Amino acid sequence: MSDYTIDELVKQWLAVDRNTETRREIQHLFNTSNNVELEHRLRKRIHFGTAGLRARMGAGFALMNDVTVLQASQGLAQYVLSVHKGGEPVVVVGHDHRLNSKRFAEITATAFILKGFDVKFLSDSDIDKGLVPTPLVPFAVDLYKATCGVMITASHNPALDNGYKVYWNNGCQIIPPVDQEIANEILNNLKPAERAYDLEYVMQQAYQDTHLSYVKEDVIQKYIDHIRSTLVFKKVDIPFVYTPMHGVGLEVFSKASSLLGISNLKSVREQSIPDPLFPSVKFPNPEEKGALDLAIRTATQENVALVLANDPDADRFSCAVKDSRGNWRQLTGNELGYLFASYMLQTVDKTKWDKVYLLNSTVSSQMIRSMSETLGCHYTDTLTGFKWIGNKAIELEGDGYIVPFGFEEAIGFMFPGIHDKDGICAAIVFLQMAQQWYEEGTNALDVLEDGFKKFGYFKEYNSYYTVHDPSYTKTIFDKFIRSSYDEYPERIGRFNVGYWRDLTIGYQLGTADNKPDLPVDPTSQMITGRLYLPEEKDVVVSFTMRGSGTEPKLKVYVEAQASTGEKATNLSIEVWKTLRSQWFKPEVTGLKEA
Repeated sequence: MSDYTIDELVKQWLAVDRNTETRREIQHLFNTSNNVELEHRLRKRIHFGTAGLRARMGAGFALMNDVTVLQASQGLAQYVLSVHKGGEPVVVVGHDHRLNSKRFAEITATAFILKGFDVKFLSDSDIDKGLVPTPLVPFAVDLYKATCGVMITASHNPALDNGYKVYWNNGCQIIPPVDQEIANEILNNLKPAERAYDLEYVMQQAYQDTHLSYVKEDVIQKYIDHIRSTLVFKKVDIPFVYTPMHGVGLEVFSKASSLLGISNLKSVREQSIPDPLFPSVKFPNPEEKGALDLAIRTATQENVALVLANDPDADRFSCAVKDSRGNWRQLTGNELGYLFASYMLQTVDKTKWDKVYLLNSTVSSQMIRSMSETLGCHYTDTLTGFKWIGNKAIELEGDGYIVPFGFEEAIGFMFPGIHDKDGICAAIVFLQMAQQWYEEGTNALDVLEDGFKKFGYFKEYNSYYTVHDPSYTKTIFDKFIRSSYDEYPERIGRFNVGYWRDLTIGYQLGTADNKPDLPVDPTSQMITGRLYLPEEKDVVVSFTMRGSGTEPKLKVYVEAQASTGEKATNLSIEVWKTLRSQWFKPEVTGLKEA
């Protein structure tokens, strides 16, 4: 699109857009000669990657709208047909409560119908009843043995964003090279098919011909049955407060929690009804500072010591507990990861622990590695993202291993039977853990402390730098980091480097031919190191530096292992500061520390 004039780009847009509002946006920008904004919206096409699509909503090829959703759906459907072998192609489509989510889902369903697919629609004709949590889509892909699935959601992004998440026929998010192959097919299917915008007519005809079925209630019931058969171990009667954070989690969580004997669910009133504007939080992400304030206030008023939270599409989970002094403490994703891993391991017969694998991503805590080595089960890490964790779990299960749990520090947790993160299942499991701790006279913080004593104290310092342009991240890695050493740095500050893996250039210290044990991607930036102090054998500090795939951020994850929590905390902070002064140099690079 780089060779076209603004006039030509505007004509191209108006030729494919049938939405009155977005046509008016582009026409107004053109009439007022706002070429800067037109360049931003029309020159570059929205990127399709392993996360599908995600961007701000609005008119233009670079944003989320009817046109880009339709083009993505036509390309995805055509790609699936090109690789699908045997049987009728089936797609699962679901959506959350965000602005335009229902329409985007109907555009998606219509595009697939016109390509000859049977559509399992996790919705119905009532916008207030047709909302589902994201985990129901991968679950339904497996349930119906579908050829692919699409969930319309932007998860915990800002209110004006939306997204298009793609699942493959194994119930996992797509991985390379499938994403690029789909992206190429999208470019071959840009012209709207005949009747592509006649949503009501096409869907009504497909429903009458049984090529479209509304399956939300069936999927929810089967999902609840799945939780009952795989994740319910005991009844729960401890009090707690739950918040879906203005999202879609409450309907399904209330049904799932009834399996534990919970009949009087206390949810945060102001956040219980799905609201696409997220009015009570600055940012609808349970990890963000202040996001749980209203839930904690509600719990305090109710004299309750436990808060559970899902993000708006209910695929992530967080919680806050009271410490011994009565102060609220929100558990980190890594702390939750250890607690879940320890509990889920206990659900497997000890005689089978040598066939168990625990998983997390390379930016997540190494505490479960230490636990696995001590207790005699297996551990492996993956690249960031549940597309990698889920696919690795499927591979290991195919080899005869048991994978009871996998996680990522960004409050994502995976349990048996669904190969993606699932905030509903996480909440159900956590309630049972809390009930068990209560019966044993302990609590989450005591169990964590006991784990630290057994497997080492692990403390993290994770943050990020913002960049003015995502492409600048490559400059930082090449000019300021890689140029400072040959193959790898032997020392960083006062630490010796004992492990080094660069998944951008394809180098790993200590392997045959120095080839990495994880996939290499020259289009992204990721380096992982492990540091030691020769005079202190108990110290290991791991860190990963990577560019964000969806935001203008350079993320840095540091975790220290030491003999005490205070020492581990201080070491993690020290390494963060060392990396900042040695490589990131905000005063020179212009990076802004969060």
